[in-house]
Amino acid sequence: MSLTVGFDLDMTLLDTRPGIRATFDALSAATGTWIDSELVITRLGPPLARELAEWFPAEHVEEMATRYRAMYREYALPGTLLLPGARESLDAVRASGGRAAVITGKYAPNARLQLDHVGLAADVLVGDTWAESKGAALREHGAAVYVGDHLGDITGARTAEAVAIGVATGPYGAAELREAGADVVMADLTEFPDWLAGYLAG
Repeated sequence: MSLTVGFDLDMTLLDTRPGIRATFDALSAATGTWIDSELVITRLGPPLARELAEWFPAEHVEEMATRYRAMYREYALPGTLLLPGARESLDAVRASGGRAAVITGKYAPNARLQLDHVGLAADVLVGDTWAESKGAALREHGAAVYVGDHLGDITGARTAEAVAIGVATGPYGAAELREAGADVVMADLTEFPDWLAGYLAG
Protein backbone atom coordinates (compact mmCIF):
# COMPACT_ATOMS: atom_id res chain seq x y z
CA MET A 1 0.00 0.00 0.00
CA SER A 2 1.40 3.40 -0.96
CA LEU A 3 2.25 6.03 1.62
CA THR A 4 -0.43 8.60 2.41
CA VAL A 5 0.69 11.89 3.97
CA GLY A 6 -1.88 14.23 5.45
CA PHE A 7 -1.49 18.00 5.44
CA ASP A 8 -3.42 20.70 7.23
CA LEU A 9 -4.44 23.64 5.01
CA ASP A 10 -4.49 27.02 6.80
CA MET A 11 -0.99 28.17 7.78
CA THR A 12 0.51 24.80 6.77
CA LEU A 13 0.10 24.75 3.00
CA LEU A 14 -1.48 28.18 2.54
CA ASP A 15 -1.30 31.56 4.21
CA THR A 16 -5.01 32.28 4.28
CA ARG A 17 -4.85 35.16 6.74
CA PRO A 18 -5.38 38.02 4.24
CA GLY A 19 -8.48 36.39 2.76
CA ILE A 20 -9.96 35.34 6.09
CA ARG A 21 -9.44 38.84 7.44
CA ALA A 22 -11.19 40.27 4.37
CA THR A 23 -14.11 37.85 4.72
CA PHE A 24 -14.61 38.62 8.40
CA ASP A 25 -14.44 42.35 7.63
CA ALA A 26 -17.12 41.86 4.97
CA LEU A 27 -19.29 39.87 7.38
CA SER A 28 -18.85 42.59 9.98
CA ALA A 29 -19.93 45.27 7.52
CA ALA A 30 -22.89 43.23 6.31
CA THR A 31 -24.21 42.50 9.80
CA GLY A 32 -23.22 45.67 11.63
CA THR A 33 -21.40 43.56 14.21
CA TRP A 34 -17.90 44.59 15.23
CA ILE A 35 -15.35 41.83 14.63
CA ASP A 36 -11.64 42.21 15.36
CA SER A 37 -10.37 40.48 12.24
CA GLU A 38 -6.74 41.04 13.25
CA LEU A 39 -7.40 38.99 16.37
CA VAL A 40 -9.29 36.36 14.38
CA ILE A 41 -6.33 35.59 12.14
CA THR A 42 -4.05 34.96 15.12
CA ARG A 43 -6.09 31.92 16.14
CA LEU A 44 -6.88 30.04 12.95
CA GLY A 45 -7.35 26.30 13.21
CA PRO A 46 -10.41 25.51 15.35
CA PRO A 47 -13.86 25.23 13.73
CA LEU A 48 -15.43 28.36 12.24
CA ALA A 49 -18.37 28.12 14.63
CA ARG A 50 -16.05 28.53 17.59
CA GLU A 51 -14.72 31.83 16.24
CA LEU A 52 -18.15 33.12 15.24
CA ALA A 53 -19.42 32.40 18.75
CA GLU A 54 -16.95 35.03 19.99
CA TRP A 55 -18.86 37.72 18.06
CA PHE A 56 -22.45 36.55 17.65
CA PRO A 57 -25.12 35.10 20.00
CA ALA A 58 -25.27 31.31 19.96
CA GLU A 59 -28.62 31.27 18.17
CA HIS A 60 -27.11 33.15 15.19
CA VAL A 61 -23.85 31.22 14.79
CA GLU A 62 -25.18 28.70 12.26
CA GLU A 63 -26.69 31.47 10.14
CA MET A 64 -23.45 33.48 10.29
CA ALA A 65 -21.42 30.41 9.29
CA THR A 66 -23.61 30.03 6.20
CA ARG A 67 -23.18 33.70 5.31
CA TYR A 68 -19.43 33.58 5.89
CA ARG A 69 -19.01 30.53 3.68
CA ALA A 70 -21.03 32.16 0.92
CA MET A 71 -18.81 35.28 1.10
CA TYR A 72 -15.61 33.28 1.19
CA ARG A 73 -15.25 32.77 -2.54
CA GLU A 74 -15.44 36.49 -3.28
CA TYR A 75 -13.33 37.80 -0.45
CA ALA A 76 -10.92 35.05 0.57
CA LEU A 77 -9.59 33.51 -2.62
CA PRO A 78 -7.77 36.60 -3.97
CA GLY A 79 -5.70 36.89 -0.78
CA THR A 80 -4.53 33.27 -0.69
CA LEU A 81 -0.76 32.77 -0.62
CA LEU A 82 1.26 29.58 -0.98
CA LEU A 83 3.55 28.99 1.97
CA PRO A 84 7.21 28.16 1.25
CA GLY A 85 7.71 24.54 0.31
CA ALA A 86 4.01 23.69 -0.03
CA ARG A 87 4.02 22.74 -3.70
CA GLU A 88 7.35 20.95 -3.41
CA SER A 89 6.09 18.92 -0.44
CA LEU A 90 3.02 17.63 -2.25
CA ASP A 91 5.16 16.91 -5.31
CA ALA A 92 7.62 14.96 -3.14
CA VAL A 93 4.84 12.76 -1.79
CA ARG A 94 3.61 11.97 -5.28
CA ALA A 95 7.13 11.44 -6.63
CA SER A 96 7.52 8.71 -3.99
CA GLY A 97 4.37 7.01 -5.28
CA GLY A 98 2.31 8.26 -2.36
CA ARG A 99 -0.92 10.22 -1.91
CA ALA A 100 -1.29 13.74 -0.52
CA ALA A 101 -4.36 14.15 1.68
CA VAL A 102 -5.55 17.57 2.84
CA ILE A 103 -7.35 17.16 6.16
CA THR A 104 -8.66 20.54 7.27
CA GLY A 105 -11.12 22.25 9.56
CA LYS A 106 -12.28 24.40 6.64
CA TYR A 107 -15.60 23.82 4.86
CA ALA A 108 -14.59 21.31 2.18
CA PRO A 109 -16.05 23.09 -0.90
CA ASN A 110 -14.20 26.29 0.04
CA ALA A 111 -11.01 24.34 0.72
CA ARG A 112 -11.29 22.84 -2.77
CA LEU A 113 -11.79 26.30 -4.30
CA GLN A 114 -8.77 27.60 -2.43
CA LEU A 115 -6.54 24.73 -3.56
CA ASP A 116 -7.72 25.19 -7.14
CA HIS A 117 -7.05 28.92 -6.92
CA VAL A 118 -3.35 28.37 -6.16
CA GLY A 119 -3.01 25.31 -8.40
CA LEU A 120 -2.49 22.69 -5.69
CA ALA A 121 -4.05 19.27 -6.16
CA ALA A 122 -4.99 17.00 -3.27
CA ASP A 123 -5.50 13.29 -3.85
CA VAL A 124 -7.85 13.29 -0.86
CA LEU A 125 -9.68 16.25 0.68
CA VAL A 126 -11.59 16.07 3.95
CA GLY A 127 -13.06 19.20 5.54
CA ASP A 128 -14.85 20.14 8.76
CA THR A 129 -12.42 18.21 10.97
CA TRP A 130 -10.64 19.23 14.14
CA ALA A 131 -8.26 17.56 16.58
CA GLU A 132 -9.59 14.03 17.26
CA SER A 133 -11.86 14.11 14.20
CA LYS A 134 -8.80 14.87 12.09
CA GLY A 135 -7.39 11.69 13.55
CA ALA A 136 -10.47 9.75 12.46
CA ALA A 137 -10.08 11.07 8.90
CA LEU A 138 -6.39 10.20 8.87
CA ARG A 139 -7.19 6.65 9.99
CA GLU A 140 -9.92 6.32 7.37
CA HIS A 141 -7.48 7.21 4.59
CA GLY A 142 -4.54 5.28 5.98
CA ALA A 143 -2.29 8.28 6.55
CA ALA A 144 1.03 7.41 8.18
CA VAL A 145 2.14 11.05 8.56
CA TYR A 146 0.27 14.27 9.34
CA VAL A 147 1.72 17.75 8.95
CA GLY A 148 0.17 20.77 10.62
CA ASP A 149 0.85 24.06 12.37
CA HIS A 150 -1.62 23.84 15.26
CA LEU A 151 -1.66 21.92 18.53
CA GLY A 152 -4.96 20.45 17.35
CA ASP A 153 -3.08 18.99 14.38
CA ILE A 154 -0.69 17.23 16.74
CA THR A 155 -3.70 15.83 18.58
CA GLY A 156 -5.11 14.57 15.28
CA ALA A 157 -1.87 12.86 14.33
CA ARG A 158 -1.57 11.27 17.78
CA THR A 159 -5.17 10.06 17.61
CA ALA A 160 -4.39 8.34 14.30
CA GLU A 161 -1.03 7.01 15.55
CA ALA A 162 0.59 8.82 12.63
CA VAL A 163 3.95 10.59 12.65
CA ALA A 164 3.16 14.09 13.91
CA ILE A 165 5.05 16.85 12.09
CA GLY A 166 4.65 20.37 13.38
CA VAL A 167 5.51 23.34 11.18
CA ALA A 168 6.15 26.66 12.91
CA THR A 169 4.35 28.73 10.27
CA GLY A 170 1.21 29.23 12.35
CA PRO A 171 0.48 30.49 15.86
CA TYR A 172 2.86 28.13 17.68
CA GLY A 173 6.62 28.06 17.83
CA ALA A 174 8.85 25.01 17.61
CA ALA A 175 9.10 24.54 21.38
CA GLU A 176 5.31 24.58 21.81
CA LEU A 177 4.79 22.09 18.99
CA ARG A 178 7.44 19.79 20.43
CA GLU A 179 5.94 20.06 23.91
CA ALA A 180 2.51 19.16 22.48
CA GLY A 181 3.94 15.89 21.19
CA ALA A 182 5.21 16.55 17.68
CA ASP A 183 7.64 13.85 16.56
CA VAL A 184 9.31 16.26 14.15
CA VAL A 185 9.30 20.06 14.10
CA MET A 186 10.14 22.12 11.02
CA ALA A 187 10.51 25.84 10.50
CA ASP A 188 8.43 25.48 7.34
CA LEU A 189 7.67 22.99 4.59
CA THR A 190 10.90 23.66 2.71
CA GLU A 191 12.36 21.04 5.09
CA PHE A 192 9.75 18.40 4.28
CA PRO A 193 11.03 16.87 1.01
CA ASP A 194 14.42 16.01 2.53
CA TRP A 195 12.74 14.66 5.66
CA LEU A 196 10.45 12.49 3.53
CA ALA A 197 13.40 11.09 1.59
CA GLY A 198 15.09 10.12 4.84
CA TYR A 199 11.88 8.67 6.28
CA LEU A 200 11.35 6.49 3.23
CA ALA A 201 14.99 5.40 3.18
CA GLY A 202 14.86 4.54 6.87
